[in-house]
Amino acid sequence: MSDTQSTWLLLLHHLPPKPLYLRAMVLRRLRKLGALPVKNSSYLLPDRAELVEDLHWLHREIESQGGAAWIFRAGLVAGLDDAAVREGFAALHLTAYEELFRGASALLRRARRLTVRSSPGVRAKLMADWKRLARTSEDLDRAAYFGSPRKEEIDSIMTTLRNLLYKPSGTAPSRGTLALRNAVWVTRRGVKVDRIATAWLVRRFIGETCKFRFVEPASYTHKAGEVRFDMYEGEFTHQGDKCAFEVVLNTIGVNDAALCAIAEMVHDIDCKDDKFRRPETPGLAMMIDGIAARHDSDAKRLEDGFALFDSLYAQLSAAPTKTPRALSARTR
Repeated sequence: MSDTQSTWLLLLHHLPPKPLYLRAMVLRRLRKLGALPVKNSSYLLPDRAELVEDLHWLHREIESQGGAAWIFRAGLVAGLDDAAVREGFAALHLTAYEELFRGASALLRRARRLTVRSSPGVRAKLMADWKRLARTSEDLDRAAYFGSPRKEEIDSIMTTLRNLLYKPSGTAPSRGTLALRNAVWVTRRGVKVDRIATAWLVRRFIGETCKFRFVEPASYTHKAGEVRFDMYEGEFTHQGDKCAFEVVLNTIGVNDAALCAIAEMVHDIDCKDDKFRRPETPGLAMMIDGIAARHDSDAKRLEDGFALFDSLYAQLSAAPTKTPRALSARTR
């Protein structure tokens, strides 16, 4: 095999007639992985470490149900070449990318009709549709290993939509927000996801000098200059189906797609209602549980939590054009 040739992962399997669901499960898993069918019961994937692990899990599941599976690392010698295989992978997702392109183009036409007189409900519907398309795009990009001719156009449209729908509300904070910078933020001891995330939001987007105090609610007496969050009768606590993070985010008025995504994750972890079901949510929940397991100190939990949410925000904000990071000018 020459240096210019690629290696591929080849899965062969033999499935028993029962259980009946096994064949459908295997096909569904292979489609999700973006595997290219070569012939019956033979599938190719790029030779990547994470895909080797995925195939090992599938191999184990097939054998646990009475089937057989084999995984090979192979080079193409005859009948197929690397270019043909890459074209085959691109063809797998061609229809899905075309549908995504049409959907994004139609949404862009709707978004360009937005005016200052458009109702909040119209903008909210457009944002919900953008989030749905963004999740579809992420799923496709994960499975389409060699891209698509439409990808650059779709990315450009999605970025334009993001900038239209998530225009910053302004660089100057409101007078109410200015007052919050000088407050001591008070919450219950034993902080977890909503309180850690809310404290991060306060520190990063309201003021770096904001201080936090952790109390026992039964013995706490409210004092002037203190702002309670995620506490009974607090200034910023659950409202309707919104968690404290969502309430603070709505109050400070930072219109940012990355923060909205974080709000959805925090909501689902804290409220346990699976309202948004973002794919990152289980991972974030495990990280927060790990922070809580490592530290009894609330200050330490915030320290680790701030680093976690800084990293998450940076990843979610990774786009050609970013919205402002904070309400006020900052230096680092």
